[in-house]
Amino acid sequence: MRLDKFICKSTELTRSEAKKLLKMGEVRVNDEIIKNPATQVHENNNVTVNGESLTARSSRYIMMHKPVDTICSNVDEVYPSLLHYIEVDKAFDLHIAGRLDADTTGLVLVTDDGRWSHNIISPKKHCPKVYRVDLRNVITLEKSAELIERFKCGLQLQGEDQLTLPAVLEILSEKQVLLTITEGKYHQVKRMFAAVGNKVVGLHRQQIGDINLDVGLGEWRYLSDGEVSSFL
Repeated sequence: MRLDKFICKSTELTRSEAKKLLKMGEVRVNDEIIKNPATQVHENNNVTVNGESLTARSSRYIMMHKPVDTICSNVDEVYPSLLHYIEVDKAFDLHIAGRLDADTTGLVLVTDDGRWSHNIISPKKHCPKVYRVDLRNVITLEKSAELIERFKCGLQLQGEDQLTLPAVLEILSEKQVLLTITEGKYHQVKRMFAAVGNKVVGLHRQQIGDINLDVGLGEWRYLSDGEVSSFL
């Protein structure tokens, strides 16, 4: 973890205040004065400010049910950040592991543990994500088997050189499906259905890895130890 971030996690200081302390030479790591805020520190390092040892608070791991017209960002834009819904200290020190568009609802995982979130979003991890998709056009019984196979084999998305990785399509009704993907390309679900001549009119993420959404719209909860460890 960066030293300035460690100081913020251990105190009520802002990032700019932590950097000011570092510049003034008031921070020591293992009895050595450190002024570089990007210095990496670990749990077994002794970090002191003006002689007082610091202990970083435990990392936080949160599930939230994202509403529409909110964004997965730490900064408000046209729509407000979903972090406004999470009533914890320093909520805006958290970040979202795997973003959703403003018009998409469903499961988002929120944390201040960068290594943990990397295991979710890294393309090399192939973390499965399950979406419930509402479609404009009817999927006929005659076409369903062919469509399932096309998603399984990979689709050619506009502007992409390679096919998508195999995806699992489960048809719930003539206009609603469950789709499981292990990638996170830009607007991937919408582009996949565009590639087969359909259009997404509603999108909801239900599951990431083994973590299944189980809170109401706009609500959140801390993850259990088992849920956290599933991405360690």
